Amino acid sequence: MNALFDSARPHADGYRDLDPAHLGAAAAKPRLVDVREPDEYVGELGHVDGAELVPLATVGRAAAAWPRDEAVVMICRSGKRSARAACELARMGFTAVMNLDGGMLAWNAGALPVVRS
Repeated sequence: MNALFDSARPHADGYRDLDPAHLGAAAAKPRLVDVREPDEYVGELGHVDGAELVPLATVGRAAAAWPRDEAVVMICRSGKRSARAACELARMGFTAVMNLDGGMLAWNAGALPVVRS
Protein backbone atom coordinates (compact mmCIF):
# COMPACT_ATOMS: atom_id res chain seq x y z
CA MET A 1 0.00 0.00 0.00
CA ASN A 2 1.82 3.09 1.29
CA ALA A 3 4.86 3.06 3.61
CA LEU A 4 3.42 5.84 5.79
CA PHE A 5 0.07 4.10 6.04
CA ASP A 6 1.78 0.82 6.91
CA SER A 7 3.77 2.52 9.70
CA ALA A 8 0.69 4.21 11.22
CA ARG A 9 -1.27 2.83 14.18
CA PRO A 10 -4.61 1.23 13.21
CA HIS A 11 -7.74 2.74 14.72
CA ALA A 12 -11.01 0.86 15.24
CA ASP A 13 -12.87 3.37 13.02
CA GLY A 14 -10.97 2.31 9.88
CA TYR A 15 -8.22 4.92 9.67
CA ARG A 16 -4.72 5.02 11.14
CA ASP A 17 -3.00 7.47 13.50
CA LEU A 18 0.23 8.78 12.01
CA ASP A 19 3.16 10.01 14.08
CA PRO A 20 4.13 13.55 13.03
CA ALA A 21 7.83 12.59 12.89
CA HIS A 22 7.07 9.87 10.34
CA LEU A 23 5.22 12.34 8.12
CA GLY A 24 7.96 14.93 8.54
CA ALA A 25 10.63 12.43 7.48
CA ALA A 26 8.73 11.10 4.46
CA ALA A 27 10.41 11.85 1.15
CA ALA A 28 7.12 11.79 -0.74
CA LYS A 29 4.10 13.25 1.02
CA PRO A 30 0.59 11.88 0.47
CA ARG A 31 -2.39 14.20 0.06
CA LEU A 32 -2.43 16.48 3.12
CA VAL A 33 -5.81 17.89 4.16
CA ASP A 34 -6.09 20.47 6.93
CA VAL A 35 -9.64 20.52 8.31
CA ARG A 36 -9.31 23.63 10.48
CA GLU A 37 -10.91 26.98 9.74
CA PRO A 38 -9.08 29.49 7.49
CA ASP A 39 -7.96 31.72 10.39
CA GLU A 40 -6.40 28.70 12.13
CA TYR A 41 -4.64 27.57 8.95
CA VAL A 42 -2.70 30.86 8.77
CA GLY A 43 -2.64 31.41 12.56
CA GLU A 44 0.07 30.92 15.15
CA LEU A 45 0.38 27.14 14.65
CA GLY A 46 0.66 27.55 10.88
CA HIS A 47 0.18 24.58 8.57
CA VAL A 48 2.18 21.77 6.98
CA ASP A 49 3.68 22.78 3.65
CA GLY A 50 1.51 21.43 0.85
CA ALA A 51 -1.59 20.92 3.00
CA GLU A 52 -4.84 21.93 1.36
CA LEU A 53 -7.43 23.69 3.48
CA VAL A 54 -10.76 21.84 3.57
CA PRO A 55 -12.71 22.89 6.68
CA LEU A 56 -14.32 19.97 8.53
CA ALA A 57 -17.87 20.95 7.54
CA THR A 58 -16.94 20.63 3.85
CA VAL A 59 -14.85 17.45 3.89
CA GLY A 60 -17.59 15.09 2.69
CA ARG A 61 -18.41 17.24 -0.33
CA ALA A 62 -14.77 17.82 -1.27
CA ALA A 63 -13.78 14.18 -0.80
CA ALA A 64 -16.51 12.98 -3.15
CA ALA A 65 -14.16 13.84 -6.03
CA TRP A 66 -11.00 12.29 -4.55
CA PRO A 67 -9.71 8.82 -5.51
CA ARG A 68 -10.72 6.31 -2.82
CA ASP A 69 -7.37 4.49 -2.95
CA GLU A 70 -5.24 7.64 -2.58
CA ALA A 71 -3.25 7.97 0.67
CA VAL A 72 -4.53 10.97 2.60
CA VAL A 73 -3.50 12.53 5.92
CA MET A 74 -6.07 14.56 7.81
CA ILE A 75 -4.73 17.41 9.99
CA CYS A 76 -6.19 19.77 12.60
CA ARG A 77 -5.06 21.58 15.75
CA SER A 78 -4.95 18.62 18.17
CA GLY A 79 -6.06 15.58 16.17
CA LYS A 80 -9.70 15.47 17.27
CA ARG A 81 -11.40 17.15 14.29
CA SER A 82 -9.08 15.41 11.86
CA ALA A 83 -9.99 12.07 13.49
CA ARG A 84 -13.66 12.84 12.82
CA ALA A 85 -12.78 13.66 9.20
CA ALA A 86 -10.69 10.48 8.87
CA CYS A 87 -13.58 8.44 10.22
CA GLU A 88 -15.91 10.05 7.68
CA LEU A 89 -13.53 9.23 4.82
CA ALA A 90 -13.19 5.63 6.01
CA ARG A 91 -17.01 5.33 6.00
CA MET A 92 -16.98 6.74 2.44
CA GLY A 93 -14.73 3.87 1.34
CA PHE A 94 -11.28 5.47 1.44
CA THR A 95 -8.69 2.76 2.00
CA ALA A 96 -5.54 4.67 3.10
CA VAL A 97 -6.76 7.36 5.49
CA MET A 98 -4.49 8.67 8.24
CA ASN A 99 -4.97 11.15 11.07
CA LEU A 100 -1.99 13.26 12.14
CA ASP A 101 -1.67 12.15 15.76
CA GLY A 102 -1.68 15.23 18.01
CA GLY A 103 -2.32 17.56 15.08
CA MET A 104 -0.44 20.81 14.59
CA LEU A 105 0.27 21.01 18.32
CA ALA A 106 2.38 17.83 18.05
CA TRP A 107 3.84 18.92 14.70
CA ASN A 108 5.05 22.19 16.24
CA ALA A 109 6.26 20.43 19.42
CA GLY A 110 8.41 18.23 17.17
CA ALA A 111 9.98 21.36 15.62
CA LEU A 112 8.87 20.24 12.16
CA PRO A 113 8.70 22.84 9.35
CA VAL A 114 5.66 25.10 9.38
CA VAL A 115 4.20 27.60 6.90
CA ARG A 116 2.66 30.64 8.57
CA SER A 117 1.00 32.56 5.77
